[in-house]
Amino acid sequence: MTLRKRQDVKSSRGIAVLLAAMAALGPFSIDAYLPSMHDIAETLHATPLEVQQTLTAYLVPFAIMALWHGAISDALGRRKVTLFFLGVFGLASAACIFVTRIEHLWIFRAVQGIAAGAGIVIGRAIVRDLFDGPQAQRLISSIAMMFAIAPALAPLIGGRLQVWFGWRSIFVFLVLMTCLLWLVCWRALPETLPPQSRQSLRAGYLVSAYKNVLTTPVFLLACGAITFNFAGFFIYIMSAPVFLISHLGASETEFLWLFGPAMLGLLAGSWLSGRYAGKLTQKRTILRGYLLMGTGVLLNIAICFFHAPGLPWNVLPIPFYTLGMALTMPSLTLLALEPFPERRGMASSCQMFLQSIFNGLVSGVIAPALWGSTRSLALGMGGFLLLGAILGWIHSLAGAESSGRFDVDNGKFKNNG
Repeated sequence: MTLRKRQDVKSSRGIAVLLAAMAALGPFSIDAYLPSMHDIAETLHATPLEVQQTLTAYLVPFAIMALWHGAISDALGRRKVTLFFLGVFGLASAACIFVTRIEHLWIFRAVQGIAAGAGIVIGRAIVRDLFDGPQAQRLISSIAMMFAIAPALAPLIGGRLQVWFGWRSIFVFLVLMTCLLWLVCWRALPETLPPQSRQSLRAGYLVSAYKNVLTTPVFLLACGAITFNFAGFFIYIMSAPVFLISHLGASETEFLWLFGPAMLGLLAGSWLSGRYAGKLTQKRTILRGYLLMGTGVLLNIAICFFHAPGLPWNVLPIPFYTLGMALTMPSLTLLALEPFPERRGMASSCQMFLQSIFNGLVSGVIAPALWGSTRSLALGMGGFLLLGAILGWIHSLAGAESSGRFDVDNGKFKNNG
């Protein structure tokens, strides 16, 4: 099933739904089984720490393998690699159903992590294979809008399955979800990278190509802006139990106070990004996103310093921030991939790898250092926004250079004119 012309794709909306479903495997495989951790510990005679390590076993291979999914798809094609890793994820999920020891669950969660990142990495490359400019921005916005629903739905589905059938049913659900997605991809996912555009997997070439991608200033600036923008919200995700229960007095069943408004902001920002595509320049869209995030930060700091912690006041700034973050993300993503038309898969992998590594730092070091008070969390959000805005501003100054195409063979930009 080879795509010879872009016109062969009948519906970008259908592609958006498919790519969003592929990307949603990651959040589902993380969030859906969180309500079952106590049950897993009892069934497998494991300590809470050992069960927590099933998440680490997933995240570390996810981050490492994110660096390679795109390069492999650049060499072998998007469709073939997607189907392969979906198959690996499905088999690993099936193996998780039958484990009898926590060590076995670590192993198969690690295999899940190896495969799960392919959907989002290759999906971004597929978007740039198919579309340019406003069309690409609209498609990424549509994917992000649907993808934002996954983190909110996964714990709800997982919790209900846990109550009805126990923790193994969650992995049964993941197997069924993956099988359905594999069949849909087999029937409907086009091959968007023709054979003449394939890249080499030779070690020497890969080392040179990775070096050039990871040392390209405009790429690093756009990736840094995306990463720091997200970190301003991610510290609240990682601090959610302390922030909601200890500081705001919520119960263990009231996490929707944080995730509900945050997801609404993500949905609204992704929708606005799609609406602005072709009407506003990427630079103006990004500027509006930063103004919204800045509004959220200033409101957050004011509430934290001049009002006692409590609901709903301390969660009111969150949707302003996530709205602006989601508004900037599609444009910044396209700007990050733009310099590498022949290596979009590799560039997407490098972007995901850099963000995943920093997210790990936020999770393990920065969030615990900030969650001692609502004030320190608000200042942390402001600090990350400031860093993201500075990198975004520097990137805009290099806009003329970033509109060129990067030659991975000699490490220089080609003039599009």
